[in-house]
Formats: sequence, C-alpha cells, structure tokens
Amino acid sequence: MQFRFFLPVLLATALLSCGADNGGTPDSGAVAASPQQTYNWKMITSWPKNLPALGTAPEQFARRVEKMSNGRMRIRVYGANELVGGLEVFDAVSAGTAEIGHSGPYYWQGKINATPFFSTIPFGLTGTEMNAWLAYGGGNELWQELYAPFNLIPVRGGNSGTQMFGWFNKEINSLEDLQGLKMRIPGLGGEVFARAGGVPVTMQVSDVFTSLETGALDATEWVSPYNDLAAGYHTVARYYYYPGWHEPGSVLETIFNKQKFEALPEDLQEILRTASEVMNQQIYDELTARNNEALQTLINEHDVQLRRLPDDVLKEFHRLSEEVIQEMAAVDETSMRVYQSWKTFLDGVSAYHRISEDAFIEARNLPID
Repeated sequence: MQFRFFLPVLLATALLSCGADNGGTPDSGAVAASPQQTYNWKMITSWPKNLPALGTAPEQFARRVEKMSNGRMRIRVYGANELVGGLEVFDAVSAGTAEIGHSGPYYWQGKINATPFFSTIPFGLTGTEMNAWLAYGGGNELWQELYAPFNLIPVRGGNSGTQMFGWFNKEINSLEDLQGLKMRIPGLGGEVFARAGGVPVTMQVSDVFTSLETGALDATEWVSPYNDLAAGYHTVARYYYYPGWHEPGSVLETIFNKQKFEALPEDLQEILRTASEVMNQQIYDELTARNNEALQTLINEHDVQLRRLPDDVLKEFHRLSEEVIQEMAAVDETSMRVYQSWKTFLDGVSAYHRISEDAFIEARNLPID
C-alpha cells in the first residue's frame, strides 16, 4: 500500500490578515486536505491473458476501476499460470495471495457442492435468466452465504450466453459414438457426459490445445465461436457441435477477498462492485455481437464442419441431467435450499418465456412466402 499526502497551502497574505484581525491566531476556517490512501491490488484469472472477452475484460475492469477511483485503486491483472494456476484462483483469493479473482463458480464444486447453480446447469437457465435469478430471484443472497465461510465475496463478472457443445475429432451420430470418448468438459456437464459413456476431463484451457493435438483428448468444449476461433481449436479438430446443452448461460464470477474488501472505504467497495457488473454485461454483449462473424469465418475460411447433435443423444443428455441435478440437490440442506430457489425461478420464467421469448423466436423463424 502507498500513501499520498497533500500539504495545505497557507498564503502569506492570509496569515498577515489573520494576525491583524485575531492577534496572530490562524483563521479557524482554514482546513487542511485529508490524506488519501491508495491501493495496489492483484487480480488473478482462469483465462489466458489476451483471450478475447474473457481475457481482455478483466484488463478493462482494472482500467475502469482506476479511472472511477481517480487513481486511488490500481489493479494488476494476471492471466492463468502467471501468478497461480487457472484452477487455483478460489484458494489464492481466499488466502489473500491476490485480492481479486475472475473465474467460473462450477470449478469449485469440490469445495462447495452447490456452486454449479451459480454458474450453469445443463438444460437450465439461459444467460438472461441467470442474471435475473441472481439479481432479483434470491440467487445473489444464497451465493454470498455460500462463499462467506471461505473469506470471499462473489459478484457477477460475465456471461457466455448459450455455448457450443464443442470440438470433436469424429462425427457423433449416436450414443454409441460417445463411448470411451475423452472430452475436456467440467462441471455437471462432465458428470452427465460420464453417465452417457464418455470420459470427462477437467483441465485448464491453456493445456487443451496440446492435448487435442497429441490425441490425449478426443474432444473439448470451451465457449463459443469468438473464443474458440482465437484458441485455434479448428486446427486440431474438424467437427463443431451444437447446441451447448451443458452450458446454456454460464456465469463468470469476480471474487473478492472478503477481509480486504470490507476494509476498503465504502466508495471503493461500490466502485469495485459496479465495475464488475459492467464487466458482466460487457462480456455478454461482446460474445453476442462477435459469435456469428467468427462462426462464418470458421465455416467459410477453415472448412469447419458444423453439426447438430442427434435428437436421441440430446434426449439422453437431458434425462441424465435431471438425475444429476436431483442428486446434487440432495447432498445437504444448503444445496436443497439453493436448488429450490433456482427451480422455482426456472419454472416461472420458463412459463412466461413460452409466450414471450420462445413464441417470438418461433414466429420470427416462420417463412414469409
């Protein structure tokens, strides 16, 4: 931490005037400027440093915080493996190795069973619906409760929207084609994939390309065309499958070390929260705007084969997803409370979207001739 002191400037003429009027006693209205503390914090992420959207948004977050705080807070951003590994963010921020982290909640299910509800659930809430549940459906309050024992404060820090299912080195025409297939797929999607006969692998993204290239992986999910094009997966896998049933609206998180965050002045706390909410929308908007352009590049310039998963495969994934979700909810009382909040919101918003969003998309797609 650094300190900056602003010394009061007392004009000689004012001193003379005070002496003439008050017997040399300084004017009681002269007040020295208060010193302001500055903060130099570290932010660690689970993403490669310059990855579009996910990697660049934290840098923009840091610049925004510095500007809004008038230079009182400066944040240095570290990509995965620069300070800690991409899957070590939770522990490092909890311990105070860094004050801020940017990652995905589902990576921490081994520590907190219910974290996937705050990230993404197979066949669950979309990105827009997740944002609404967290902000107005009770999700944020539950999220804060779960992270508090780990000395962490979570805030929404991005959303991918509905992802692609991922990259494969062979076509998937039936459930039989999944048997023994090694795929990088984290979270509940990985558990569903395992029950369908696949072999899920959890690894940080920086290791995925080489694993696909060498055959250590047969497939990988990542995000969507904009990020996937930048990652270069089209050079080591030909088939690109949709829809992203496993991640229909993945929330990214900004996590703060609770002790250090609460020691900040209230205005800096508000600046950090607000900048994270801006990043939340920024990432969602950027991916929405760029995905189609990137997809066309993949298809037209790199001969990527776009494929839709067969209906029978999707139905089996959906059936298995319900099993996995129910089992996760039953692990403990806290998980059940989170599930009940999430499920109540899902049922309500789905009913409304059937006559609003879903009905409109269906109508928009009707041929007009």
